[in-house]
Amino acid sequence: MIQQPEIVISNLPERRLSPTAQKSGHIAAMVLEQMKAEVSSYWRVPEFLVGTVIIPVLLFLMFGASVGGVLPQGTSVKALMMASFAAYGVVNLAIFTFGGDIAAERGQGWLRLMRATPIPPWVYLIGKFALVTLFGTAILLVVFVAGLLSGVRLGLEVWAKAFFTLLLGSLSFSTLGFALGFLARPRAASTIANLVFLPLSFVSGFFFPLNQLPQFVQHLAPYLPTYHFGQLVWSSIGTASDVARFTAQPTGDALGHVLWLLGGFMLFGVLAVYGYQRDRGQEMR
Repeated sequence: MIQQPEIVISNLPERRLSPTAQKSGHIAAMVLEQMKAEVSSYWRVPEFLVGTVIIPVLLFLMFGASVGGVLPQGTSVKALMMASFAAYGVVNLAIFTFGGDIAAERGQGWLRLMRATPIPPWVYLIGKFALVTLFGTAILLVVFVAGLLSGVRLGLEVWAKAFFTLLLGSLSFSTLGFALGFLARPRAASTIANLVFLPLSFVSGFFFPLNQLPQFVQHLAPYLPTYHFGQLVWSSIGTASDVARFTAQPTGDALGHVLWLLGGFMLFGVLAVYGYQRDRGQEMR
């Protein structure tokens, strides 16, 4: 048997950092830098911010600002319509930021590059949450100002309750966006997001009060997460009796609506994790 000579490698160059390399510091610093990077990347594209903010305002001005009337217990129909279009705006932002943007970055190879760095995946996702929170705040402020100028009058406590319900509730749809972003093909993700979200918004009563929609739509609405989000939002502005008249549905318990949102969050979260693992497995082949 011929014995192979042992190969000894010596005089290897010493590993050195690049002269421009900087320590990442604490994990909090890494998170902060990722958040700043996400926000600044969109801040350089004013068309995105303008389009994201202006569309729900235009929809409210076209379909909600001219609506008059007060429900029996004093809730303004115009205020409920304002809340509907605000809900449409922030959920649209969440789904497209977490869905369309992630799919586009997948197609550009950005996520593959991120996986080759020491940055944990959750840091990348926190950056997306920061983006949605900041731009969602901008949407709500502009829609609320439009409502105020068109005659909506609410107490300060009601404005604050509606604001936080809209902003926090919209984040429950982040996993739906994640699932679309990782499961859909990059070029088709935005189209699929529209095909999913626009019918959900219509059937849930964001564009027109449910009591003005066909009966089969009213029966279908309670099985959709956007409907339960809308119920929480409308209930933050009006009384249970007025909201029931506005939606043609019993308002139900707030905990039940929250559980529906949590259930959707977890279900789509499972799909999102599956899509992420599948995407990573395909890259490793």
